Amino acid sequence: NEEDKKVPNIISKSLDSISIFIDEVYKRMKEGGRLFYIGSGTPGRLGVVDASECPPTYGVSSNVIIGIIAGGDKAIRNSIEGAEDDMTRGWRDLKNYNISVNDSVLGITSSGRTPYVVSALKECSNNKIFTGLITSNLDTEAEKYSKNTIRNLLGPEVVTGSTRMKSGTAQKLILNMISTSLMIKLGRVKGSKMVDMKLSNSKLIDRGIRFLCDELVIDYDTAARLLEDSKSVREAIEKYKKKES
Repeated sequence: NEEDKKVPNIISKSLDSISIFIDEVYKRMKEGGRLFYIGSGTPGRLGVVDASECPPTYGVSSNVIIGIIAGGDKAIRNSIEGAEDDMTRGWRDLKNYNISVNDSVLGITSSGRTPYVVSALKECSNNKIFTGLITSNLDTEAEKYSKNTIRNLLGPEVVTGSTRMKSGTAQKLILNMISTSLMIKLGRVKGSKMVDMKLSNSKLIDRGIRFLCDELVIDYDTAARLLEDSKSVREAIEKYKKKES
């Protein structure tokens, strides 16, 4: 716990780099570009988790932020031997999505030398695709091919070499900042409300109704009827305000 407490303070030193990365990605997203996270092991899993949360939370397509992990989906649950050492697979995995200069790629590697990630960033750089990097190391191979490096010098882990610990925590916090900021910039949040969330269960429906109560200053039953009719918090707000104007 004492070591974990250090992580947010260390990240605070990287806020300028994080902001620059977000702004560069947003410029490309406005033109239809996508953001790819690419990593192996824990960094790859964290990228997949963050990307997979965006469609239900913000109502965007699963093709807006995409997580790619060395070894494919099977590697989310199981260690795939040698996957991170493949120096051609990362770029091939990106090409499967028809990646282009409109897109952005964020490599995630604590060491900064994972071959799967380094080679993917190198090919992106060769093809004039905007690249970023999250690393916990100095003078890394990966940063040679990164336009914007987010570095967090976290010190030794409690269990030596177990980068799923402080390093993984830092990666998760930074990915939260990146995806949340991008969704806000893209207009997928109103105030602090997830107005485009998918109403996929009773908890989220109840949350949507309460959003409407707060936003429109109406009672719960009226809000519930509005949401049932519109099937969307955003549409319910717009319809109500249009009717009242």
